[in-house]
Amino acid sequence: MKINIYIDGFNLYYGSIKGTSYKWLNLLIMSQLLFPKDQINKIKYFTARVSARPHDLDQPIRQQTYFRALQTIPNIEIIEGRFLTKPTMMPLANTNPQQYAQVIKTEEKGSDVNLAVHLLHDAYRGDFEMAVMVTNDSDLLEPMRIVQQELHLPVGLVNPQKHPSFHLKTQATFIKSLRSGVLRTSQFPPTLTDSKGTFHKPANW
Repeated sequence: MKINIYIDGFNLYYGSIKGTSYKWLNLLIMSQLLFPKDQINKIKYFTARVSARPHDLDQPIRQQTYFRALQTIPNIEIIEGRFLTKPTMMPLANTNPQQYAQVIKTEEKGSDVNLAVHLLHDAYRGDFEMAVMVTNDSDLLEPMRIVQQELHLPVGLVNPQKHPSFHLKTQATFIKSLRSGVLRTSQFPPTLTDSKGTFHKPANW
C-alpha cells in the first residue's frame, strides 16, 4: 500500500529516544523496517525548534544538525510548531498551608494540531492508501476517527511509549510498538553530505 507516515517528534523523542544512543535516527529506514511490504510515499515530521538552556547551550545546534540530516531524505517534510515559555506560579508539594513558587514553564505548541490538519488534508486529497501516526497523544483520536469512519481509509498507530493510549487503541486500525532493535538499525551513518558540504553526527550522541 502507499502510506504516509505522520511523526509526532516530541512524543517520539520522550517516548523512545531520550537517554539512548539512538538520536541520529533515519526516519525513512525506521519506516521501511516497520512496513517492509509497503511503499513509503511521504514522511511528515512535526516538531519545534528548541532554545539554548544555561546547562546545554549547544542543544539548538544539535537539533539543526539533525534537521539537516533529515533533509537528505527525499520524501520527508519537517513541519514546525513553536515553544511557548513563560513564568508560572505552581503549588509546592506537601506544604500546609499551601505554598507556591514561580517556575519557568515550557510548552510545545502546534505539533498535534499541525499533524491533525495534515492527516485530514492528505486524506481528503487521496494522497495515501493508509496513514500511520507515530505518537501516543490521545488528542489525535478525532482526526484518526474521521479519516477512518468518514473517508474509509485505514490509520495505524506506531506507539513510541511503553503503553499505548487507551483511546487511540480503541480506534486504530492496528498498533505496532517501536522497539529498540528498529531504532538501533535505523541510524544515519556518522558522516553525511548534502548540497552545503559534509557534516557529522553530534559528538555526544
